[in-house]
Amino acid sequence: MWLTWRAATERALYGEEGFYLRERPSGHFRTSVIASPAFADAVLALLRQVDAELGEPAALDLVDIGAGEGVLVTQVLAAAEPALRDRLRVTAVDLSPRPEGLPEQVVWRSGLPDAITGLAIANEWLDNVPLDVAEQTPDGPRLVMVDIGTGEERLGGPLRPPDRAWLDRWWPLSRVGSRAEIGRPRDRAWASVVTRLTRGRAVAIDYAHPVDNRPLCGTLTGYRDGAVVTPIPDGTCDITAHVALDACAEAGRRAGAISTTLSTQRDELRALGITGARPPLELARTDPRAYLRALARATEESELIDPSGLGGFGWLIQGR
Repeated sequence: MWLTWRAATERALYGEEGFYLRERPSGHFRTSVIASPAFADAVLALLRQVDAELGEPAALDLVDIGAGEGVLVTQVLAAAEPALRDRLRVTAVDLSPRPEGLPEQVVWRSGLPDAITGLAIANEWLDNVPLDVAEQTPDGPRLVMVDIGTGEERLGGPLRPPDRAWLDRWWPLSRVGSRAEIGRPRDRAWASVVTRLTRGRAVAIDYAHPVDNRPLCGTLTGYRDGAVVTPIPDGTCDITAHVALDACAEAGRRAGAISTTLSTQRDELRALGITGARPPLELARTDPRAYLRALARATEESELIDPSGLGGFGWLIQGR
C-alpha cells in the first residue's frame, strides 16, 4: 500500500497496534529524561521560576506532553518540596495506556487539557508528529510516497498550496533531488499548546535546525532497539524527523505567545544549575562515597549538556 509519509507514519506509530501504543520508548532510544534525574531537577527549577512569576497561584499546572512512561512527572513530584507539590496539578499527555505505579496525583489523558496555568513541557514530542516529505523536481516540489511494507519510495503529485507556501517560507528547495519535511502539522500541534496556555510558559525540546541551515536531504529516520534503522512505516520502529522550531515559534506567536526564546539545551540547563562540574578532590579524602556519588552526578549532567549530543537539542520557550 502506497501512502504519503504523513499518513504512513500516523498509521505506523499511532494506529491499531502502532509502535507507540505497543512499545516502551526507553527500550528503543535514549532521552534526557532517561539519561539522568538531573533533567527532572532542571524542570523543577524552571517550574519554580514560573510559579514565582505567576505569584504562587493556588493551583499550578505541570503538563508533560508526550509523557511516555511517566518518568519525568514522577521524578519532579518526588523532588518537589511539599508546599509546592501540594499545589501542583500534574497532567501527563500520551496516547499509550497509563503506566503501572504512576503517582495518583498524576492525571493521565490522551489529549491536552483545556487550560494551562503554569508550565507545559514537550520533550521530544514534536519530532514524532507525522509530516509529509517533498522532493524537488525540474517541475517543482512533489510529494514523496512510501510503501508501508517495504519503505520503498516513489514520487507523487504536486503539493497543496498551503504546503507549498510553508515550504517556500521555511524550507525552500533549490536543487533537484533535495528533500524537505513539511512542518505544518507540527506548527499546528505547537499552536494548540500555546493557545491553551492561560498564564505561564510552554517549552518544546527537540532535535532542530534553522531555516538558513536545513539539511539537504531531510532528516527522516527510524529507531529500533537503540539503533538507527531504515524508516519503514510498518509499525516495527520509531519514525522521527528533526523539527523546524523557528516555524513552530512563529505559529506560537500567532497563537498568542508574547515572549519567545530559541536556545539550546546546553545553555538552558546551565542556566538552571546543570553544569557538569566535578566535585572537589578534597571530598574524595574526607568522604569517598559522597565524592563518588557527586562524580556520577557530574557525569550525568555532562551528558545532558554535551553540545554534540543531548546538549545540542533546540529549546523553544514561549510565554503568555
